[in-house]
Amino acid sequence: MSFKDKLSSILFRSKKEEEAEEAVLEEQEHTRQESQAVPEAAPNDPACLDIAPDHPIRQLHELRQKESGGPPLPRLCMDEEGALPPELLEKEKNRLQSSLKSVCATRLKAAKGRTRGKHSKKKAEEAGEEAGEAQLIMDARPWFHLSSDKIYAWMLIFPPVGPGAEVTRDMIYQALAAQNISYGLDTALLDRAAHDRDRYFSLYLAAVGKPAFDGRNGNIVDNFPREIQRVLEVNEFGQVDYTALNMICNVEEGQEICRLIRPTEGEPGRTVTNQEVPAKSGRAVPLPKGRNTEISEDGDSLLASMPGHVEFSGSSFQVKPVLDIDGDVDFSTGMIKFVGDVNIKGDVLSGFSVKAMGNVYVGGVVEAGSTVEAGGDLTVVKGILGDGTTVIRAGRCIFAKYIENATIFVRENLQTDCIVNGRIYCDGEVLIRSGRGSIIGGQVWAAKRVSASAVGAKSEVRTSVTLGGVPCATLEKDLVRKKLVSLAAEQEKLEAQLDSPAKSSLMGKLRMKQSVAELRLKQLEEELDDAREAQKDQKEQESGRMECGVAYAGTEICFGDQFLRLRQETHQCVAKLLCGEIVLM
Repeated sequence: MSFKDKLSSILFRSKKEEEAEEAVLEEQEHTRQESQAVPEAAPNDPACLDIAPDHPIRQLHELRQKESGGPPLPRLCMDEEGALPPELLEKEKNRLQSSLKSVCATRLKAAKGRTRGKHSKKKAEEAGEEAGEAQLIMDARPWFHLSSDKIYAWMLIFPPVGPGAEVTRDMIYQALAAQNISYGLDTALLDRAAHDRDRYFSLYLAAVGKPAFDGRNGNIVDNFPREIQRVLEVNEFGQVDYTALNMICNVEEGQEICRLIRPTEGEPGRTVTNQEVPAKSGRAVPLPKGRNTEISEDGDSLLASMPGHVEFSGSSFQVKPVLDIDGDVDFSTGMIKFVGDVNIKGDVLSGFSVKAMGNVYVGGVVEAGSTVEAGGDLTVVKGILGDGTTVIRAGRCIFAKYIENATIFVRENLQTDCIVNGRIYCDGEVLIRSGRGSIIGGQVWAAKRVSASAVGAKSEVRTSVTLGGVPCATLEKDLVRKKLVSLAAEQEKLEAQLDSPAKSSLMGKLRMKQSVAELRLKQLEEELDDAREAQKDQKEQESGRMECGVAYAGTEICFGDQFLRLRQETHQCVAKLLCGEIVLM
C-alpha cells in the first residue's frame, strides 16, 4: 500500500474502525497494569505485609510510575530468608503495617499538594498570568521502623517527587544517624540498597541487634524416684506378681541420691540504637537435704551418709535405715520394732509382731495371731492368714495376695485378690479385681469405693459393705474411748487400795496413760470434725460407691443411716446413694 493510501485510510476511516482501535488500546493498557500489579503474598505467610487496594503506598507508586516509570510494586516481606522467629513476625506485623500506612499517607498528602500546585500554574499560564513557584520538590527518603524491643530495624526508601534528589548512600546513613541506629547494621545491604534497581518501595531488614538471653534456672536430677507408683499390674491371666512390688529403694553409704545442675548467668543483649538490654540470671535451687544425707565437697551432689532406704518426704530426700531379715520373724528374731523400713524374706509367725515407722515387706505369709504395723506401705506377697485376732495397720497402702480372718486398718488404698471373713477399715479404695476378686463374709468399710468381681457367696453368707465416712478414725475413736473406760475402772480399783510406794508408782503410770489416751481422743475428734466439714459440700454421687460383677443374696450395703440387704443375685451391680436412698444401677 502506497503512502497516499495509508494517509487516506487514517484520515477517512469509519467510526467502527476508530472504536475497534480504542478497544485494542484499552486492552493493552489493562494488560500492562496487570503486569505491574503487586505480587500477591502467599496465603498465611506471616512475613509478608497485607497491602490493601486503597493503601496510600499504591498511590505513591502510581505517581512514581507516571513521572519516571519503573518496575511494579514489589512484595513487602519482613523476612525474605525465613530467619526471624514466627512469634516476632506475628507481634510486629501489625505495628509495621500501621506505621507504614501512616507515613505513606503523610507523604501522599504532600505529593498531592505538589500536583495541585502544578495544575494552578498551568491554569495561570493559560490565563496569561504568573503563578509563581508552585511546584513542590521532595527528595528520596529512607524510612526506618524499629521493633517494639528495638532489636530489629526495617528500612523502606521512598522515591523523590518532582525534581527531588535520588537516594544516596550518604542519605541512608544520615537517616540512620538521625534515629540513633548504629548497632548491628547490615552495611553490605545498605550500600547495595542505594544502587539497587528495585530500591524504592522495597522492605529491607537493615539492622539486627543482639537479643538478651536469660540464664537457665538451677535444677535437680534425681537418681531415685520422689514418688513410688503404688499400682499393681494385672497380667493377661488376671494374676498379680506381688514379689515385684518391693517398694524399698536401697542405697549404699556415699552413693549419690541426686545431682545439682547449677544456674547459668544471663547474657545481656543490645538494641540497634546501641543500648544494653539487661538479662536475668538463673535462679539457684538448694539440694533437698534430709536426714542421713550429706552434700559432697564440690556442693553438686547429695550423698547418703548411711546405708538404708531412700525416700522423698516433704521437700527433702532422707535415708531411712532398713532392717533385713533373711528368714522368718520367730524366736530367733523376737518382736520387731524398728524406726525405718523392714524387709522380711520369710513369714511372720503366729504370736509375733512387727512394728515399723517406714515400709514393711513380707515375702511370705502373715500368720494367725500376729500383728503388723507399718507407718508407710505394707506388702505381703503370700497373703494374710488370720484367726480373728490378727491385726494389720498401714499408714499408707496395703498389697496382699489374700486376706482371711484378719482386722485391717489402712489409711489409703487396699488391693488384694480375695477377702474372706475380714474386717476391713479403709480410708481410700478397696480393690479386689485380680485373681478370684471376691469378698466373702465379714465387713468391708471403705470411704471412697469398693470394686470387686464378686461380693458375697451363693450360700448367702452375710457380707457387709459400708461406704463413706472416715472408717479408721471412727473406729480408733471408739477403741480409745473403750480404753479410757478401762483405765478409769483400773484407777478406781487402785484408789481403793492402801497407800504405798507401789500404789503411787502405779497411779503415776496410770495417769500418764490416761493423758496420752485423752490427747489422742481429742486429735481424733478434730480429725473427724474436719472430715465432716469437708463432706458437707460433697455431692451424694461422690460419697462412695460399690462396683461388682455379681452381688449375691445376703450382701448388705450401708451408706450412713441407709441400709439395703440384697434378696436376690444381682449382676453388674453398681450401688450409689441418690437423693438419700441407696440405688442399684
